[in-house]
Amino acid sequence: MTLPAADPSPSTPRRRRLPSWAGTALRLGITLVLMAVVLRGIDRGSFVRVMKTVDWWWWATGVAVAISAQVIAGLRWSSLARPIGFPFPPGLFVWRFFEGMFFSLCLPSSIGGDVIKAYRLADSTPRRLLAGCTVLADRLTGLAGLGVLAGAAVLSVEWSLDRWGTLVVGGGLLAVALGGFWLVVSSLDRLLTLIPAPHPAREFIGQLLPYQMRPQLLSAAVAWSLVIQLGNAVGVSLIARGLGVVLPLSVWCVVVPLVMLAMVVPVSINGVGVREGGMAMLLAPQGVASEQAVAIALLWFLATIISGLIGGLLFLLDRHPVTTGPLPHAPADVVG
Repeated sequence: MTLPAADPSPSTPRRRRLPSWAGTALRLGITLVLMAVVLRGIDRGSFVRVMKTVDWWWWATGVAVAISAQVIAGLRWSSLARPIGFPFPPGLFVWRFFEGMFFSLCLPSSIGGDVIKAYRLADSTPRRLLAGCTVLADRLTGLAGLGVLAGAAVLSVEWSLDRWGTLVVGGGLLAVALGGFWLVVSSLDRLLTLIPAPHPAREFIGQLLPYQMRPQLLSAAVAWSLVIQLGNAVGVSLIARGLGVVLPLSVWCVVVPLVMLAMVVPVSINGVGVREGGMAMLLAPQGVASEQAVAIALLWFLATIISGLIGGLLFLLDRHPVTTGPLPHAPADVVG
């Protein structure tokens, strides 16, 4: 008689994986809850009256500034990708950057847009992994610039610093950020010595050595990030001016980076709810009514949608990935 086979591991039950839609459903639920909380804190009649007063010329000017900041962001990505084997015209990176904004708008996570950018920049898996590294470097330098600007602005208000004191604090934060990047890239060659020669990761890491040989690439990218974040602050200030809210640019250099940092945490879809609640909370000490703050946030989001739709149009105009050819080889004296 043949006995039925026993379960080889009865004491270790298999973990049940959550369905792929569970994360999206959770974020959608959080988004709805956050927006419900925000809307409960405003008077709907007052909000409608505020929206009727929008000066769309100021809003369009703010959108133009915001789009210009995204163009600079695409050029920043170009400066990080071209030295490590993607010698395309800078305009192509701007094109792909806007495409990524479109897919970040459509997909439940902004990471999806980053994946699309890497996929669209290369035509093979190894190349796309390398392109993903350039996207990650671009993200990190962007966050560094965002953190430096927000940190300097917050400390300036907290410590009641004058203009020169704020510049000194900002310079110190910038030095810390650049020092962190330098420590990471300076260890790439030591990391290579720890990886056996046949390992595929050895050649892959070798492609990143230009960052170690030319650390000014990351420094320049962080500097451009400061310009981009300043452009975002100017764009939102112009949108707010369209609603009759006129505040010093220093206020927007505090409010906008802090809201954007909060939106980096992937708790809601496209930052909806986080953006509106953050604006209402941070603008209240400036005497801005909740209805006006939420209106500014929604008009800001509308500007983001416009930028994303530009990326969607560009994607429709060119749906073929770039042909990049074989991986470039790292210098033999470094990898070998």
